[in-house]
Amino acid sequence: MFSALGSALHRRRIAVLLLALLVTVLATLYGGTVSEKLTNSLSDYDDPGGGNVAAREIIGRATGIDPQQGYLLLVETDEPVGAGDTPPTAVTAAAELLRSRPEVERVTDYTSEGGSALIARDGSSTLVVADVRAMTDQESRTAEEQLQQAIEDDPDLRDRTSLGGATPGHVQVGQVSDEDLAQAELLSLPVILVLLFLVFRGLVAALVPLLGGIVSLLLTMAGLRVATDFMNVSAGAMSLAFALGLGLSIDFGLLIVSRYRDELAEHGPGAHALRRTVATAGRTVLFSALTVAAALASLTAFPQPYLRSMGLAGVITVVSAALFALLGLPAFLAVLGNRVNSLAPRRRQRTADSARAAEGRWHRIARTVMRRPAVFALLATVLLLLIASPLTGVRFTGVDATSLPEETSAGQVAAVVSRDYDVQSASPLQIVLDTGDSPDPARLDDYAERVGEVEGVDAVGAPARLDDRHWRIDAVLTDDPLADPALDAVDAVQDVTAPYPARFAGATADFLAQRASIADSLPLAGGILAVVTLLLLFAFSGSVVLPLKALVMNLLSTGAAFGFLVWVFQDGNLGFAAQSGLETTTPVLVFAIAFGLSTDYNVFLLSRIKEARAQGMDDRSAVAHGLARTGSIVTSAALLFCVPVGALALSRLVFIQELGLGAAFAVLIDATIVRALLVPSLMALLGRANWWAPSPLRALHRTLRLDRMEPPAPTPDTPAPAPEMTKTPAP
Repeated sequence: MFSALGSALHRRRIAVLLLALLVTVLATLYGGTVSEKLTNSLSDYDDPGGGNVAAREIIGRATGIDPQQGYLLLVETDEPVGAGDTPPTAVTAAAELLRSRPEVERVTDYTSEGGSALIARDGSSTLVVADVRAMTDQESRTAEEQLQQAIEDDPDLRDRTSLGGATPGHVQVGQVSDEDLAQAELLSLPVILVLLFLVFRGLVAALVPLLGGIVSLLLTMAGLRVATDFMNVSAGAMSLAFALGLGLSIDFGLLIVSRYRDELAEHGPGAHALRRTVATAGRTVLFSALTVAAALASLTAFPQPYLRSMGLAGVITVVSAALFALLGLPAFLAVLGNRVNSLAPRRRQRTADSARAAEGRWHRIARTVMRRPAVFALLATVLLLLIASPLTGVRFTGVDATSLPEETSAGQVAAVVSRDYDVQSASPLQIVLDTGDSPDPARLDDYAERVGEVEGVDAVGAPARLDDRHWRIDAVLTDDPLADPALDAVDAVQDVTAPYPARFAGATADFLAQRASIADSLPLAGGILAVVTLLLLFAFSGSVVLPLKALVMNLLSTGAAFGFLVWVFQDGNLGFAAQSGLETTTPVLVFAIAFGLSTDYNVFLLSRIKEARAQGMDDRSAVAHGLARTGSIVTSAALLFCVPVGALALSRLVFIQELGLGAAFAVLIDATIVRALLVPSLMALLGRANWWAPSPLRALHRTLRLDRMEPPAPTPDTPAPAPEMTKTPAP
């Protein structure tokens, strides 16, 4: 199958390249508009079927106000103000500005009923709050820009007023994310190019995988643009597409190009070298891509649009990278032939002696480990568990304006409110009660009184009718919405027996609903991931032991990555400020990415071990040979992957830092401790049992002709190329 593909690509190499160029140009033109279609709203993190979403919809229909959006104007005053004081000119101007906005439904300042909490403890500033109708992402961005400009243009507001609140906060999260992504691209691409040159020991060979990364990203953008016509796609998907697309294209490109250069050295340029490359490395790339895509596809089991978007973006990115590696790259190599080794300084060229020296080091590592397999297996497992141990104290938090740097207006407002204000009246817990046609006011009042007695609740408003069937009660919390005391308070309120069916909304209730929804979806996502991975690895290897062992090793490496994240971000190490917890979606994303890439590297190694066994080597020799031939490739691939992913750790947003650093650390752990110690030791301990499968499954593997997808073992009577062919470019 793959041999035939290699032959076809060699024969039609010019046509394939022209077709690839045409597709890339069309993808660029079509996908260039994708950023305008991506969503960036708080609802991206909601379970659409959650009770909190239903509560917000009821409030919105009854009042015209979207409880998830709104503005806060923080106004600094020249003189301290009190509850009964006449509003200063700046406060009046701020209120008038908000009332002039068409999307604003209600404005509250400290002179409003119950508005005394909108004054800072020292009276040096006050908040003006605006409730708004539901707005699209584009409307939110436009409104934020217009408000910022209006503040700058008004001499009463300029230099003393800052714009914050839910709507500007989320708009600025998107802006900061886009800026940081562009910065990550700018910083990582030169580093990647230098590393590629050092790994490939030549400029042409180094540029080939980078070209694949660019093509893959353009194809991914086009794929996401198509998806936006059918569903909401979160803006966060582009961050994943950049890092994953570049990393996987380099991984696949490194595998294909390295194998092609090996075949060139042995057979010279021509159809045979390309056919052998596609038959061996091409098959590995296909199964590697399928395993990574399966891991990321498991994210679609979660109801949150953000996680589904990331899963979709991941699958499209993997498919794009695999298509280029399996079709475009071999055709390009067929055209290049020996020229793939061009522009390589003589002292940097990879000679046969240097290649054998590198392989010899990995061979010695494998032999050393396999001499004491039980000791090294135990050592590696204990080390991974030790790194994972901080996970026992993990806590989780959400994303809001407090995640922003204080150089942004919304981040500054959030920091001041958290520091200088006693209560969080701008983000109360909203309780929506379905009272039916005959509500009992006494029962509602009694319930409101019992809610007010809950520890962590500062004040409770009087029950207010929303419509013929629903009433609303607002409870103001004493702490920041995502702080542990606030979460405990809302948990306790939800446990208070309500006289009627109750739904809860507000920043705290939204986060608790999100956390519960993710926890409920984990078994399904994990089941999909495990089953699909087991099936793919069985199809690749014909064994049931190797897939099960891969699951265990992947869990160890991802567990170590989570423990590392807790130690760095929650405990505040390596120069990072301590956080109240990890962002809720980060562990899910890191697990999917790390699990897929761990399996990816496992397939790299198993492919070489299977080739060695097919050539007649015993199990231990095959493992040593496989590690020797792939050790440098996997290490280089992991290092190169960590550059674009790790560059996300330079972001000013903590949840993006967590994603970048967590994925990079997981990949490094897998490429070092797992690949160098755990894999060879477990392979040696199990021996021939590694390849065991029940007879019915072995028969199924043969019946489905999965064994026919494997490359034929090289035969000793394969004719060697004429000596002059090794210096002649491919025709």
